[in-house]
Amino acid sequence: MVTSITEPYVKKEVHQGIASVEFFHPQSNSLPSATLQQLAHTITQLAADPKVLVIVLKSAGEKAFCAGASFEELTAIKTEKEGLHFFSGFAHVINALRKCHQLVIGRIHGKCVGGGVGIAAAVDYAIAVEGADVKLSELAVGIGPFVVGPAVERKIGLSAFSQLAIDAGSWRNSDWAKRKGLFAEVHPTVESMDESIAKLSNTLSHSSPEAMLEMKKVFWKGTEHWDELLIERAKISGRLVLSEFTKNAIAKFKAKS
Repeated sequence: MVTSITEPYVKKEVHQGIASVEFFHPQSNSLPSATLQQLAHTITQLAADPKVLVIVLKSAGEKAFCAGASFEELTAIKTEKEGLHFFSGFAHVINALRKCHQLVIGRIHGKCVGGGVGIAAAVDYAIAVEGADVKLSELAVGIGPFVVGPAVERKIGLSAFSQLAIDAGSWRNSDWAKRKGLFAEVHPTVESMDESIAKLSNTLSHSSPEAMLEMKKVFWKGTEHWDELLIERAKISGRLVLSEFTKNAIAKFKAKS
């Protein structure tokens, strides 16, 4: 059965210890609540499977890797509780990536915006292609990268995170992202990127699960409080999204697209 290219989905497959998780949304792989919930659940499920030795996270299509929060859903939020519920979805995905026992490789085949930058930052090893530019656009719509901020700051440092967050209208190219540590590798072609992902995931699938788990604990040391922190951050975004400024800014963005 072929999945409809117009319907959002999250799907997984496991082959020889390598799990592949793919998400899709027709609007540039943006993320509504249902997709975020499914993504977090899928990663958590795989984390508990002893047969899974490494996880590859990717999105479908040939354009954007992830356009971040779904504007359709943002405009439908009417209360702070609804706002908290929506932004908590990003918190749950980041925490699922943080807490899963396996190392996670990110396949970044295109541009990352907002929450998409957060997901790219939350994987353990991001392999990208040239043209995978990044932008934290939240301030431009009156919010702020509060939920994804800890993941991005952890990966690229406070200075680079501040630059992205403040200059919300500008793109940083994939070379910038690699120099700052967001991407581990940047390849000239999709074929080269996929070849590198296959090679690394195969190597990791033959590595010691215990050693990789202990390494992951070291890499994420100091983030043990993120279950609470990211929800607190989600409350901030959930409140700000109700402002007239945000509603008007999102309406302008939707009108352009």
